[in-house]
Amino acid sequence: MRTKLSRSRRGVLVAAAIAAMMLVVASIAVAASHEGGQGNQNEQGEQGGRPQAPHHAEHVLLLSVDGMHQSDLHWYVTKHPHSALASLVDHGVQYTHAQTPVPSDSFPGMVAQVTGGNPGTTGIYYDEEYNRELLPAGTTNCEGAKPGAEVLFTEEADKNLHSIDAGQGLPGLPGNILNMTGNPATLLNPAALPVDPTTCEPVYPHSYLRVNTIFEVAKEAGLRTAWVDKHAAYDLLQGPSGEGIDDLFTPEINSDAPQEGDTNDWTTDNALTEQYDSYKVQAVINEIKGYDHSGTEKVGTPGIFGMNFQTVSTAEKLPESDGLKGGYEANGTTPGPLLRRALEYVNTKVGSMLAALHAKGLASSTVVILSAKHGQSPTKPSALTRIADGPILEGMDEAWAAAHPEDTEPLVAFSMDDDGMILWLHYRTPEALAFAKQYLLAQNGTGNDINGAPKPYTSSGLSKIYAGEEAAEYFGTSVTDPRVPDIFGIAQYGVVYTSKKSKIAEHGGAAGDDRNVPLLISGGPVSHPAVHDETVETTQIAPTILSLLGLDPGALEAVQIEGTETLAVNGR
Repeated sequence: MRTKLSRSRRGVLVAAAIAAMMLVVASIAVAASHEGGQGNQNEQGEQGGRPQAPHHAEHVLLLSVDGMHQSDLHWYVTKHPHSALASLVDHGVQYTHAQTPVPSDSFPGMVAQVTGGNPGTTGIYYDEEYNRELLPAGTTNCEGAKPGAEVLFTEEADKNLHSIDAGQGLPGLPGNILNMTGNPATLLNPAALPVDPTTCEPVYPHSYLRVNTIFEVAKEAGLRTAWVDKHAAYDLLQGPSGEGIDDLFTPEINSDAPQEGDTNDWTTDNALTEQYDSYKVQAVINEIKGYDHSGTEKVGTPGIFGMNFQTVSTAEKLPESDGLKGGYEANGTTPGPLLRRALEYVNTKVGSMLAALHAKGLASSTVVILSAKHGQSPTKPSALTRIADGPILEGMDEAWAAAHPEDTEPLVAFSMDDDGMILWLHYRTPEALAFAKQYLLAQNGTGNDINGAPKPYTSSGLSKIYAGEEAAEYFGTSVTDPRVPDIFGIAQYGVVYTSKKSKIAEHGGAAGDDRNVPLLISGGPVSHPAVHDETVETTQIAPTILSLLGLDPGALEAVQIEGTETLAVNGR
């Protein structure tokens, strides 16, 4: 739950005929991965860029199944050994102990995969954070303005957060959404963006990122790039140049669904999330076929492209949807009915992409990488403890004000609490940091469990608190970093900060369930199946993609800074 102390924030199982079709698709895709140079021959003249050596891929399709755990992939493939996902596993390299960055939010999770860096390097801690150097959104007279600004790179940055096209004004929505622009920066509201005190101009997401991306490196090498994501603010992935992605399709997931004026958004019902994800899948299939995301302009298949799925994430978070129970069974490892349906949906759509690659003759030249921006916690229903964080932080502000009547601002400048507690303070003195830490550790109270029944909590639901220099060190940066949180609290397992009872899991913290995601590389030159059980990080996806394309991983600035290693693929 975000507090500021401010504004807060279908179906049936696939029929036997579909399953049989997927078996055929998977078999075809596997066979295609062993083809000779057919893929290269069929696509010559359609893609700009340099010729590829036989041991390099010509295309990398990156898929992020947000919320998916490695255990989910293992469960599904074990139960469905002839599925599309199983075909990727059986003919690819798996890293069974892959971890996302902390915080395990969508923004740092995705940025890690395309830069090779963690938040201390990239400067991206959350999609909603605080910056001590920037000026608040809407500032027009910057002379003498007081620095300190919320940075909200969510639907709140859209020109129209109620519309799936983010304010472009397309007719016939949502069915016409594929005609949405591939340049979402034009759909951001400048008045909703923080302001640079030097230029007095709005700070767009791409210029907020501190390091370059795989898209920028690929563009410099003459390759076409594309990506599909959930907010216009994913302009961030363009990189500091603002020009890394040729075609960036970002239908707004938190818009009114299925059409503007409705009271739902696409995440509140899992069938709506499937519908939403299906638009994005079609965009990727259009790109596989050599068109732009709309399917109207012939541009050539991108060198790097892909999308994120949200269906698994909402199936894990919703207590119930479409008459199906969300989350996991009591053992915490077996997906429940809604999540099983969501995994089947993803498998079907991945199979559609594999079929499109084969039909286009690209199966032997395309590597598919499957991972996730984040997992979700807790998977064990009995562990859930929902805690309203607002009263805790309000109490801390009141206690600080009572002890420091001379202070004109509350202690907490901004907080972002999902299943971890991240605070930025107005006062950063040793006294203030110690006060905040001690106050949080002293707070005991009553939240509620999976059934909404009262459930006690201790220490504000936290198991560990990093404050000041400790927090900066945790994130690998300095307290002089204007973006680093002042307080980072690691939640006790199962704690979710929310004042409502509408979700049973969350992400954004440091729990194993948040961070343990699949990482699978399959197809193209990745011809020898293998399983690696050592711990790896999703930051390693970025240099690995460049290596697979025959490009230099060292061209990534975050790789230079952190020494991020390329994953071992086919002995490389």
